[in-house]
Amino acid sequence: MVKISLDVMGGDFGPEVVIPGAAKALERHPEITFVLFGQRDKCEALLANYPKLKEKSVFHECDVAIGMDEKPSQALRRGRNVSTMWRSIAAVKTGDADVAVSAGNTGALMAMAKFCLRMMPNVERPAIAGIWPTLKGESIVLDIGATIGADAKQLLDFAVMGGAMARALFEIERPTIGLLNVGVEEIKGQEDVREAGRLLREANIDSLNYYGFVEGDDLGKGTVDVVVTEGFTGNIALKAAEGTAKQIAAYLRAAMSRSLLSRIGYIFAKGAFDALREKMDPRKVNGGVFLGLNGIVIKSHGGTDAEGFAAAIEVGYDMVRNGLTQKIENDLKLYHALLPSSAGPEAA
Repeated sequence: MVKISLDVMGGDFGPEVVIPGAAKALERHPEITFVLFGQRDKCEALLANYPKLKEKSVFHECDVAIGMDEKPSQALRRGRNVSTMWRSIAAVKTGDADVAVSAGNTGALMAMAKFCLRMMPNVERPAIAGIWPTLKGESIVLDIGATIGADAKQLLDFAVMGGAMARALFEIERPTIGLLNVGVEEIKGQEDVREAGRLLREANIDSLNYYGFVEGDDLGKGTVDVVVTEGFTGNIALKAAEGTAKQIAAYLRAAMSRSLLSRIGYIFAKGAFDALREKMDPRKVNGGVFLGLNGIVIKSHGGTDAEGFAAAIEVGYDMVRNGLTQKIENDLKLYHALLPSSAGPEAA
């Protein structure tokens, strides 16, 4: 059994996406049970349309829903203890759920998760880790927007946490780790990135295989299993990739409808185009994982549909099933035990 708490009111569409999405996830994973937090008048009728989901769920009524445009500090003051977002996270803290999933305001969700669950020992900053489609399959990229900037020690923590997530999600015994940089040469890039590279090389952590620096085009190639960067750069890379995917899709639609011959060609090549559409579908990789907290929180894209929200639930399901939190705790403990002897006085 995996118990999942849902912020039913989160996202651009709230219950109209969250409830059908939960029903889809339940069809694929019947062992899931749900704890739902929402406004009864907006959820009850929708939930009645999914009797299997209703049977496997416990519903808690909450009057307060956090808006998508609320500032994190405002949301924390207004929604602490009473909002659907806060209570879905608190369910993880109390053990009533194994993971919380929300499509709500990212800043508010991060602020509430940090305040409610607290950070793991020795972790200074959280990170949002996203699943990135590549030519080889999938990679993990972090941080994609939790915090701006990171020093060498924080980038190292991201590497350890991202590696633990790769082991949990992809079941890779020793994932490869790359630091995103402006070049692969050791002399290039900001000082913090170069220092993080040195520390990773010298730490020689058994559970990680440090590859070295990677560049922007390595993201799509799948050069490494985990790409590490700070939140400002990571979020720009994410939005650029999403925009490029939409641009290519628009080009293809325009090309296929340009003439009768191209429309006929599309009919013959429909299978190939369907496979391409499936590969480029952002819903399939929806769900950012908040790392560094004493509990698992998944952030779904706010504008996704039911299929995308189901994918975010399934990311949470996989993280719980494969013991993400325990893997991160063990890896961080091992790394910090190595740090005094491997980092040297320069990193102090």
